[in-house]
Amino acid sequence: MLNLRSFFAALMLTLLSSQAMADAASHAVAAKQLLELVNADQIAAPWYGQVSQTFDQRFAETQAPAGKKAVLESYQAKAKATLDKVVGWNKLEPEMVKLYINGFSEAELNQLIAFYKSPLGQKVLKQMPALFSESMKMTQARLEPAVPQIQQLLDQMTKELAPKKP
Repeated sequence: MLNLRSFFAALMLTLLSSQAMADAASHAVAAKQLLELVNADQIAAPWYGQVSQTFDQRFAETQAPAGKKAVLESYQAKAKATLDKVVGWNKLEPEMVKLYINGFSEAELNQLIAFYKSPLGQKVLKQMPALFSESMKMTQARLEPAVPQIQQLLDQMTKELAPKKP
């Protein structure tokens, strides 16, 4: 009788763990689908652009002749390969999937997928980068006048915390 109970307990555990694995797999599929829908693979694009622009600027600063443009392009390709190793989508995607799995239930991910497939969701995807960029510019402009005050406060704190001279 004990062996039969052990058998059924093992069977139940196997069935439950199989269901849990299936649920985890479908949760990951939903996370990947959402990430694809919101073009998350482009998350590092600004860094690639900034690095390329930095090489362009350095090339211009060196006043290299146009015939040396191939050197610039070679170094830009090397820089891209370096970035690919650390922030390429194949490196980021597994971690992003984990973030979304931990942050949203599978049902919530499916709701988000449905939203982003809707006309309003598509509009959000198109408008959000520009809105985010403009809001960052606006915030930065409002913060600029406070920078000297913040620096002054930092300087005051540094003086206050400095060891007193005997």
